[in-house]
Amino acid sequence: MSASRSSGTTDALGPDEGPGRAAAGSPEAGAIPGSELLAALLDGMDAALCAFDAGGTITHWNREAERILGWSAEEAVGRTGFAGWAVRRADADEVQGRLLSAMASPGRQVHEFALLRKDGGRVLVRTQSAGVRGADGKPAGVYCAFSEVHAQIDLERSIALSEALFEDASWGVVLVDVDLRPTVVNSHAARALGGGRTTLLGRPLGELVVQGVEDLEGALQHVLAEGAPTAPTEIWVTLRTAEGDRRRCWRSGFLRLASPLAEEPVPLGVGWLFQDVTRAKLAEQDADRVRFRANQLHRAARAASECEDPMEAATSSLDFALAGFADHVLVDLVAGERLVRAAATPSDAPGPCLPVSGGAVPARYGPGHPALQAVERTGSVRVSAGAAGAADGAWALERQWPRDAAHALCAVLRSRGRTLGVVTFLRAANRVAFERPDAMYAESVAVRVASAVDLHQLLRAGGPGAGSGTGGPSGV
Repeated sequence: MSASRSSGTTDALGPDEGPGRAAAGSPEAGAIPGSELLAALLDGMDAALCAFDAGGTITHWNREAERILGWSAEEAVGRTGFAGWAVRRADADEVQGRLLSAMASPGRQVHEFALLRKDGGRVLVRTQSAGVRGADGKPAGVYCAFSEVHAQIDLERSIALSEALFEDASWGVVLVDVDLRPTVVNSHAARALGGGRTTLLGRPLGELVVQGVEDLEGALQHVLAEGAPTAPTEIWVTLRTAEGDRRRCWRSGFLRLASPLAEEPVPLGVGWLFQDVTRAKLAEQDADRVRFRANQLHRAARAASECEDPMEAATSSLDFALAGFADHVLVDLVAGERLVRAAATPSDAPGPCLPVSGGAVPARYGPGHPALQAVERTGSVRVSAGAAGAADGAWALERQWPRDAAHALCAVLRSRGRTLGVVTFLRAANRVAFERPDAMYAESVAVRVASAVDLHQLLRAGGPGAGSGTGGPSGV
């Protein structure tokens, strides 16, 4: 600030004394003079500032005031009030009175005025004014900080938005520092992460997320390095909670945070906003699964209708059913009091379901075997191996299944009110266990397979009364 920016002031500091001016020869002889330090501080402010003495004469005028109104410090300092140049004459007395009234009032006063720019335009400003007292305690003047109302409103909106996001938002908001540790967490995010708003702060994300933390941290690192993605990202995670592990899907948006005070962008971290969309994603996956399976059943029916041999139609239907559903399938048919293996997929590699080479062979199932339970119940049976049984294959070998089997679903084959056998679907340990919707699909496949097997047995026996399942003569 030039000297004219502070002309007309009554300095409390003399030219050779005070904290900004040291005596010659002292250790602080090179310190910045008080008036120059004050000028630099005023010009560095983000808010416009002017000051009046007790008579209403302008004593200070900083660069931000010059930017807003267009009047330079040389033009403003020394004028009495705003009348005729920065305020319309009709409003001057009211504005002057409200500003100078701050000398006699405690604290700060906030007003809004319409001021005139040098180019003739008007600008609405919000002012904060407070009285200044001299060394004797008497009113010595007023300082007034002001800014354009729209800029102030924008600032207030930003602050209000920040407070609302961290208090009342219906989605999770987390601020993560450059070390990928939470620094601020809102209530929604705290509930989603399974902790308190303060207990989560500073903890590595790996302590909260059991699976999926690599994807989450990778997204955060990308934002720090490259900036925010153009679209939300869906991340599946498994959380560690007191009730056990929970798998969730979070639709996430990311914002890179940089300091507005630095000349070059300095990353402060990442703003992470997310919503739990687990239910919607699961419903979407279920709908996709139902559509796919319905399409597979349709394709299987069309393929089976072109098969001359009913048994080929049965195995063809099972090939379509296997896609995306299971790794192996076995077909065991009732022969008297036992089950015999009639068709199967290869046990050591992926492949189609084919009739057993050389004819059906007895299935040596022990008591309580899932296939036998399905026959007894005339319904579906689902079983899974424990972690130990799946690891060494002992569980599968004990049940006469391929070594890699860890999950099984047995569906009974019924036709014309008779049990013809059992179809068994098997999954490896790297897949999830069969669930109730899977059993319903397997039963739909079993109906088609049973009809084809029944027709095959009728044709082999040469008449409508031949062929058999439980309750009839054997046709295997």
